[in-house]
Amino acid sequence: MPRPIVSKASTQWDGDLFTGSGTTALETSKAATFDVNWKARAEEAGATTNPEELLAAAHSTCYTMQFSNMLKENGTAPTHLETTADVTFEAGVGITGIMLVIKGQVEGISTEDFVKIADQAKDQCPVSQALAGVKDITVDATLT
Repeated sequence: MPRPIVSKASTQWDGDLFTGSGTTALETSKAATFDVNWKARAEEAGATTNPEELLAAAHSTCYTMQFSNMLKENGTAPTHLETTADVTFEAGVGITGIMLVIKGQVEGISTEDFVKIADQAKDQCPVSQALAGVKDITVDATLT
């Protein structure tokens, strides 16, 4: 049985929500530290990230990995996949939707099967499952 893997991140914050700011660090990989603040979350991010952008990165990565494996299991391993995740946040409401847009180069698959497997991958992706409270998670899949 595989052993559980724990990934870690941390956030340092100074001040209150609206005027404060902080940093979020990827602790497991040590790959990056990001500046965070409320303005980047509720208005425009600019050069500062926010939880939704980090969530979009996690979701697009997990979904693409899940989809690539399902395509391989279908006997149609992908040549190339590109995924974007658009996470919509409304202050006072929360995360209201996520749009996954996937474009792929896959030999020997019909457009219908590509779209069907793309939708199934959304349901089987562990990050999608963790985000089950988001009412609107959609997939737009295009075979290129």
